[in-house]
Amino acid sequence: MAAPIPLEEKQRVCESTRSVSIGLPAAQNLGEHRFPLTPEGAAQLVDRGFDVRMERGAASRIHYSDEAYAACGVKIVERPEALGADIVIYLPALSVADAAKIRRGGLLLTFRHLAADDAPALKVLLERHVLVLDLLEVSDPAGHRPFADILHEIDGRAAMAIASSLLADSIHGKGILLGGVAGVVPCEVVLIGSDMAAIAAGRSALGLGASVRIFDDNVYRLREALIALGCGVQGSTLHPRVFGNALRSADIVVATDTEPRCGVVNSDLAATMKRGVICFDLTSDPGSAFPSMPVVDLDLASPSDTDPTAPVRLCYINAGNAVPRTVAMALSNTFATMLAEILVCEGVSNALRLNDGLRRAAILFMGKCVHPDAAKLLGCRHTDINLFLQFS
Repeated sequence: MAAPIPLEEKQRVCESTRSVSIGLPAAQNLGEHRFPLTPEGAAQLVDRGFDVRMERGAASRIHYSDEAYAACGVKIVERPEALGADIVIYLPALSVADAAKIRRGGLLLTFRHLAADDAPALKVLLERHVLVLDLLEVSDPAGHRPFADILHEIDGRAAMAIASSLLADSIHGKGILLGGVAGVVPCEVVLIGSDMAAIAAGRSALGLGASVRIFDDNVYRLREALIALGCGVQGSTLHPRVFGNALRSADIVVATDTEPRCGVVNSDLAATMKRGVICFDLTSDPGSAFPSMPVVDLDLASPSDTDPTAPVRLCYINAGNAVPRTVAMALSNTFATMLAEILVCEGVSNALRLNDGLRRAAILFMGKCVHPDAAKLLGCRHTDINLFLQFS
């Protein structure tokens, strides 16, 4: 009689049925039209195993319907459920009421909001041990900041597109082309600073045929910008006489961040500029580059803001917010990469421990302020996040 042959038996594996949830609440701020994910971007996260929940009507500002997201596997929910997800992506500042709805110990991905008005909501998040990451400070191994760079590039390109439209307006503008034609000189564009936004604005201006000059006291960064823009662009430090002459003849002036802070167009310089000059402030402190000029927020602008009775020189801010759908498409890819990395690391704490670029973006962690500016705002002590990660 043959001996019995042992057969393999599959081992029972207990698998967790709970997936990490991502909440997408609708922006309730009048001055914020941007949204983090397109339906295609949300579909990428659903395919990776995330449970994506979007508040009803949240994507209306980028002209996507709830049905478009539902077809990609997104759950359409009410606001409390979106705010109660494991990970909440909310770009504007939270209200105190919304901060109280964030899940205790959850993760909030947002832009830095550390003004005095943000302190009450930040205190609620601190009490609820919510981990808050500033997306603008997230960096990759090479030191690049993908979210910040994307927004800067969009700001620069949007500024030139809007400026071209304003110049061509025959009623409220000058009724001229940015690039001119044969026999007509092109418009002059002055760029203050040489960061990503300035380079993007310069490329768009050159593509439209404008004459471009760029100024920055950081010679090394200025050199890199000139190489990126190619021949035909004039670059200079912010020499008072050269800079003043450029401003007097400029049709468009775009101010971006400079290091150290310089290039502010004060009231004396502004008075020498052309009537109808178009100025954009793309710095991290919108409006500060042209302090004597009335500010027009492109999120809230109406045709009356540029009528013939308006001041002859205006400062426009939030250029990128005027193209929120482009912002959503650009941010979707970056969110997919970052959230997939968090999933692979099996938790946010592990991701922070292994990823220095994420760790530096933390504002609140385990009920403590780990960002010096946040600690100063709340009047508490700043704690080094590395101490928590080392002993947790």
